[in-house]
Amino acid sequence: MEHEAFVPFPVEVVRQALTEPDRVARCVSALQRDGASSAGTLAGRLRLRIGGSTITYRGSLRIAACDGGFEIEGEGTEARGTGAIKVALVIELDPAEGGTRMDFSGAVQADGRLTEYDEATTEASGRRLLDRFVSDLTTDLQAEPVTLPEPADPAGADASGEGEAEDGADGEDDDGVAVLGVEVPETVAEIEDDLRTTGGDGDEPPAEAAHARRTMIGRSAEEVDHAPPRGRYAPVPAPETGSATDTLRWAAPAAAALLASAVVVGRVLRRRR
Repeated sequence: MEHEAFVPFPVEVVRQALTEPDRVARCVSALQRDGASSAGTLAGRLRLRIGGSTITYRGSLRIAACDGGFEIEGEGTEARGTGAIKVALVIELDPAEGGTRMDFSGAVQADGRLTEYDEATTEASGRRLLDRFVSDLTTDLQAEPVTLPEPADPAGADASGEGEAEDGADGEDDDGVAVLGVEVPETVAEIEDDLRTTGGDGDEPPAEAAHARRTMIGRSAEEVDHAPPRGRYAPVPAPETGSATDTLRWAAPAAAALLASAVVVGRVLRRRR
């Protein structure tokens, strides 16, 4: 026999619900459970409606997870008779739009009163029992949701924080300033000392010192703003006044000579007139 049913809950929820024997027992409304049931086993009486009659079996059901689904094995004997029954059922859970599709497949071996009915009547009785179980499972999940287990920690995670960057390693310092392996001076005075010891006042500062100066974001901001820039960032100096004086030294005689020539030319022209 094969049967299909739908549960409006995710696969993980339905799977967890089927691992709870008490919940499963509540969802089999025709089951009268005995108090002596062991873990994973439901023992008691099950009333099976078939045709226009009812057959009561006393026995047990065992439920076990298998390959993402569940296997159910059951056996029992008639409460009023000598007939016996054995059931093997497999439940597969597949995701479906809005919930989970439950696929049932199983077989029944029986003698006694159950053999008095034809195969179609027997299958109809089994499908009705499964539909009632799925309906009761849905109602039970709505009334009492399952508690899913906590997900396992990712592999390699260490609660102690091992693997984090050590103090002083490349990255960020306590103030959030990128260090990149360069020791950043605390004050402008220290920068000046570094420049004097590594390149002198007139030389281009080394790349490390220049980089350290540029990375002083948020650290001694007022001192950095007022510190005189050096190297490639220094302002272009104004032209020296001495160059203008040298120009005047030769420009003045030339102007006087031109003026004298103009006077002579003027006199010659007046004489000709």
